[in-house]
Amino acid sequence: MRVCLLASGSRGNSALVEADGCRILIDAGLSGREIERRLQELGLAGDDLHAILVTHEHHDHVGGVGPLARRYNLPVYIDQQTYTALPKLGTIADLQLFTAGDKFDCRDLAIRSFSTTHDAINPVGFVIESVEGRIGYATDLGMSTRLVSDQLQGCRVLVLEANHDEQMLLDGPYPWPLKQRIRGRHGHLSNNESRRLLQEVSWPGLEALFLAHLSEENNCPDLVAETFRQFMSQHGHAPEIIIGRQHQASSCFVGALL
Repeated sequence: MRVCLLASGSRGNSALVEADGCRILIDAGLSGREIERRLQELGLAGDDLHAILVTHEHHDHVGGVGPLARRYNLPVYIDQQTYTALPKLGTIADLQLFTAGDKFDCRDLAIRSFSTTHDAINPVGFVIESVEGRIGYATDLGMSTRLVSDQLQGCRVLVLEANHDEQMLLDGPYPWPLKQRIRGRHGHLSNNESRRLLQEVSWPGLEALFLAHLSEENNCPDLVAETFRQFMSQHGHAPEIIIGRQHQASSCFVGALL
């Protein structure tokens, strides 16, 4: 099992998940060429991929989906309403439409989608199940719901949003309407809210925690890493903590066979 955040932030998001011999991207919000460059840093090429999953239609999550899918003939798994909201996506030869809440297979991976709260048409998170364990992915959500916490139970690897420090956002340079949008129920998860969600889903089998979509203006990576490390230690757990970055790929979690 290998998991890496190729990019994470308001300018572009993409995650690589590799398990059971299947390599997928969750979102492709950079240009196709830039995603290829970051894959090369991991010893991979575009034709090593098997599919792209899409969480929602915002450009920082889909900008490279069409070019990559056409260049490498990749299937794209996307919610029906989200696809309708992307008239400029272009022709996708292998389009796999689903409805939020559906379960589907990608090669040997069993994937379950679940609804999240964000200012998009029908945003989703994913749980990817394999013989090597379960990977949970939930970013771009304004609030954690019971559904989200229920879906993320028992994961070996978690990717959770920790977008902003609440006080830094309030004191920062953003105009008030944008601050309200970020803080709202359909905005982004703060550090405190992410910790509350983590408290509900953490367990001794959690080996890696990726913290994603950090704001470059309203958060601090070092502070986030230390805060979550202390938080997990207080609860008797010690997963590897990896911070997603905007301008470079994160370090990888590489898990041994269970």
